[in-house]
Amino acid sequence: MDLGNPVITTLIGLVVFYIGLKMFSGGMKSMGNMDHLSYFIHNPYWMFFGGIVMTLLWQSSSLSTTAIIALVASGAVPLPAAIAAVLGANIGTTGTIWLAGVLVSDGMPKGETLRIAIAHTGVNLFMAITLLPFVYPIARFLSRF
Repeated sequence: MDLGNPVITTLIGLVVFYIGLKMFSGGMKSMGNMDHLSYFIHNPYWMFFGGIVMTLLWQSSSLSTTAIIALVASGAVPLPAAIAAVLGANIGTTGTIWLAGVLVSDGMPKGETLRIAIAHTGVNLFMAITLLPFVYPIARFLSRF
């Protein structure tokens, strides 16, 4: 849809995106009772892998993070597991750059595209591996606020 002015088109797109995230967040908050998933929800490592898969499927770490925050706000997911899921979402979002690299390079990314994908994946992987063992202390610290 072309509204003539790219600034107006961008602003309208951001408003629609924001409204969609608010509606999605409201729907996620209503999912308060998930006892059948308690083994996975209370295990940060499973939530870490869940964050990766969720973001790879949705191709949106913003949507994954919104869902995780809404589930924490509803009390369905404990904070340490949510932190692990957000770390997983950061890994999952690297799938987007690999997909873009495949589409741009007609196959496996090459040259600059490959270097950017490796750097993006490497930094996010390093951060996740470094912080994942400390999700409980991080959650205790954040609970003060």
